[in-house]
Amino acid sequence: MQEYERKQLLERVEREGATVGADIPETIEVQGEEIDLRTFVFEIKRRETVPSGERDRVEQAKKNLRRERLERLERIEAGDIAWDEGEELAGSIIGIDRALNALESLGPTDLEREQQVQQAQDRKRWMSFLKKALGQEDDASARRGR
Repeated sequence: MQEYERKQLLERVEREGATVGADIPETIEVQGEEIDLRTFVFEIKRRETVPSGERDRVEQAKKNLRRERLERLERIEAGDIAWDEGEELAGSIIGIDRALNALESLGPTDLEREQQVQQAQDRKRWMSFLKKALGQEDDASARRGR
């Protein structure tokens, strides 16, 4: 592969909108293991939030995909490959990026739980404020000598 071809592939992979319109690969080999990537991503995305039992699996998948992406990118950067192989690698990197974007867009894995925790903290702060405003500090504060 020529130097200018390598640079073209790297630019294509790193382009801001590279994943727009790109498909998630049906299957992909990650760390020597064949993964049904499209099925996995759609199965997780279908749920809106990641169930607690699946969190570790999703986080591990994202970690493995990032590692695989980096390895493929390094192969292009090395330039010791044919143009066709580089083109194939670039396409697979964009597909990996598309899958990662889909998995990352799930946001916090348990929004309902986070909302409950936030509401509990808000209630606690509000009650503490009211007690202080009304001069009704709890017995623990009074015993400590304020």
